[in-house]
This record gives sequence, structure tokens and C-alpha cells, in this order.
Amino acid sequence: MSEKTHSLEKKAPYGMIAILFIGAFVAILNETLLNIALPSIMEEFEVNATAVQWLSTGYMLINGILIPASAFFIQRFSDKKLFITAMSLFTLGTFLASIAPTFGVLLGARMIQAAGSAIMMPLLMNVMLTAFPVEKRGAAMGMFGLVMITAPAIGPTLSGWLIEHYNWRMLFDLVLPIAILTLIFAAFKLKDVTPQRAIKLDVFSLVLSSIGFGGLLYGFSSAGEKGWDSPLVYGTIIIGTLALITFTLRQLRLDEPMLEFRIFKYPMFALSSAISIVIAVAMFSAMILMPIYVQTIRGISPMDSGLLMLPGAIVMGIMSPITGKLFDKYGARILAVIGLTITIVTTYYFSKISMDTAYSTLVLLYTLRMFGMSMVMMPVMTNGLNQLPAHNNPHGTAMNNTLQQVSGAIGSAVLITVMNHQTTAKAEELAADAMANMSANAVQPSAQAAAEMQQHIMNEAMLHGINFTFFISTLIAVIALILAFFIKRVTPPHEVKTDGEHLETVNEQ
Repeated sequence: MSEKTHSLEKKAPYGMIAILFIGAFVAILNETLLNIALPSIMEEFEVNATAVQWLSTGYMLINGILIPASAFFIQRFSDKKLFITAMSLFTLGTFLASIAPTFGVLLGARMIQAAGSAIMMPLLMNVMLTAFPVEKRGAAMGMFGLVMITAPAIGPTLSGWLIEHYNWRMLFDLVLPIAILTLIFAAFKLKDVTPQRAIKLDVFSLVLSSIGFGGLLYGFSSAGEKGWDSPLVYGTIIIGTLALITFTLRQLRLDEPMLEFRIFKYPMFALSSAISIVIAVAMFSAMILMPIYVQTIRGISPMDSGLLMLPGAIVMGIMSPITGKLFDKYGARILAVIGLTITIVTTYYFSKISMDTAYSTLVLLYTLRMFGMSMVMMPVMTNGLNQLPAHNNPHGTAMNNTLQQVSGAIGSAVLITVMNHQTTAKAEELAADAMANMSANAVQPSAQAAAEMQQHIMNEAMLHGINFTFFISTLIAVIALILAFFIKRVTPPHEVKTDGEHLETVNEQ
């Protein structure tokens, strides 16, 4: 270990990491802030639901395209230049969104925002992996988890309150000054921590990656709305899959791949990736199903439904640094097993909610579920990254972020499909029973009674769909729990540089 690296590990660049934290926090917060505002934007610009959904879908697509390329950017450019470029793009996008005179300008502004935010998360993770030794990474990544988990969790609550009291543009007006201040601080205070290498970008790899990940994300994200039989859905999924297979094979042949797939030869990284994918799918169930249940079925206001999730966000925020320190002391396996057990139990109880489940019960269940989740995500991810040699850190962080994007989209699509299928089947069954009862009793209900009965049937059917989907989510979480028992504590292999090449000797654990 060089003297420079040793001094860096002894004194981590906390000021720099704080700047990166704030940048990443506002970027993730902005991703979730807009969801509750979509109806107001539809009304102002007179656009339909399909068009307005592109404000979220487009943001996610740009992330899916640029995150895989982040490994190249992190290795090629200095931390300061990269962060200032990313933050400048994000700030410009926020400003344009705030003053957008048309829907087209607003959509373009969201794309610019996404281009900036896509680089921030992998950059922050990579700086922390470089700045902290393995024995202190848990605490550092716990603080990172605070950003990654808390920002999207408080987004809906904050957004609901702002929309209730102000115009939707306030969502961008709130973020803009924070983004500008972060940019100013970065220009003066940011230093370079990660090493740079003069590598070239393989343009064909970038094209294949964009088509592959972009196609998968768009296809699966559209499946819930357009249906699996839509040529646009299965067409983009097929094209995306073929492009992704070609992209992977090309990366394995290149000496300097854009995204290094050989990192999956490290067993704990491969295992952590598998667990993270399964958890992401299970986690999305509550994020999708809870708003449908509390707003559509129970008629609870957006503000109150946001408040329902706030204690869970606070618990996750408090627990992330604590979990990080526990990880440093005890490792990932015990935390993951306890956390996933809590997640499984609470998710199962969500599969039993009814039309009159108390609001306080929902808050308690959701908060406990988030408590369980807080013990799983960052420890499992950090343990996997800990096995990678330092020069593969950019690829590890890029791969993790990419897999989370794709698994989130796939998980959402699958769970929405399961819910819709169960809802439709139950509605037909309940309608048939109602018709049979009316025929048996020779009763012809009034128009108002018929409408009320139809609404009741739809609510009952949707509740059944939600319950069934939570049960499927429980089974998915059980898979993650089984995998968690195979987690072992690891440290990175030693690296020796000879004639500019890495020679690796893997530490046996």
C-alpha cells in the first residue's frame, strides 16, 4: 500500500463526501417528487396520462442508459470535473423545468436532470470505496444508505404537502437553490480521490448498452399500462434482450470493457447482486401497492398517504448509519437474515389487510417493514463490493446501480400484472355471484344501487389483487432470505502493479 493511499485511508475526505451526499440526495429526491404532481401537470399542459408518464419513464430511461457508462466516466475523468459536469446538468434541468412554458420543454428538462443524476450515485459510491478502508466501509456506506433510501421515501410526503399548498413548479423551485449552492461549494472544495486512466470509450458498446438497458426498462415499464400483448412492449423487450446479450459478449472480449462482467467471478459480489435484485423486486411491492390501497380503495388523501410512509422513512434514515457500524462489527449475514425475516413477516401481514384495517396498523406495519429493509440493502451491497479489487470498484458500483434500475422496472411490471390479473378474475367472480343473487331473489336494483354495487365489487376485487400480490412478494423475499445464509465476510484481493498491469492474488476467506 502506498504512503498516499495510507494517509487517505487514515483521514477520509469528509468535506468532499458531504458535497457529494447533498448532490446525490437532491437528485434522488427529485426523481420521486414529481409522481404526485403528475395530475396537476396534465391539467396545466392539457396532456393525457400516457404523455405525462414520460416525465418519470424518460428520467428512468436516461438513468438506465448512462449508469452503465458511469464506470468509463469515473475511470477517465477526475472526480471534480465529473461531479461539476453532472451537477451543472442537473441544475440546468431543474431551472428549465421550473420555468417550462410547454410540456415539451418540461420533458426535455427532466431528461437533462436525469443525465446529471445518473452519474452522481456511482461517483459517490466509488469515492467512498476508495476513501475508506474495508473495516470502516460499513459505517461510510451506512451514511450513503441514508441518502439512497431516505430521499425517495420522503419524496411523496414532501410532494403531497407542496402540491396541496403551492403550484407543482415549487417542487423544482425548492431543489434549485440547493443545487446551485452544491455546485458553488463543489467548484471550491472538491478534490480528486479516485485514480484516472487514459482509456478509450468503445462507442459500439455504448450503443448496445443504450439499446439493451433502454429497451428492457421501457418494455417492462410500459407493460403495466399497455399490456404484455402490445407489440411495443414485447418488441422492445426482445430487442433490448438481444442487444444486452451482444453487449455482454462484446465486453467479455474487450481488454478495456465499458462495463466489466468478469466481476461476477467473485462469488460474494455475484451473490450480493442476486440478493439485491430479489430485494428490489420485493421492495417495490409496497411502493406500488400501498398508494393504490390507501388512495383508491380507502379514499385517504395523497397527503395522509404520504404521511403514512414517513415514519418508515425516518426509521430507515436513523437505522442506516447504525446498520453500517453493525456491519463493520458483525458482517452482513446476521443483519441480512434478521432484516429479511422482519421483511417477510410484515409483507405477509400486508397480504391480510382488509377494507377496515386501522390507519395506525398500516403505519406500524410499513414502519417495521422499512426497519427490516434498512438492515439488508447496504450491508449486502457493501459486502459484495468489498470482494472486488480496487480497480474494479467503478464497474461494481455501475453494475449494482444498473441492476437496481432494471430489476425495479421488471419487478414493478410483474407485480402490477399479477395484481391486475387477480383483480379482473375476482371482479368477474363477484359480479357473477351478485347477478345470481339478484336472479334468485328477482330483485332489480335502481341505477344508483347498481353503480354502488359495481364500485363495491371493484374495490373488493382490487383488495384481493393487492393481497395476493403482497403474498407473492412474501415468497420472493423468502428466496432472498435463503440466499442470505450463504453470505461470507470478505476482503478485497491484494493488487500488485507490474509493468503497468494488475496482478491479483485473491485472499482466501
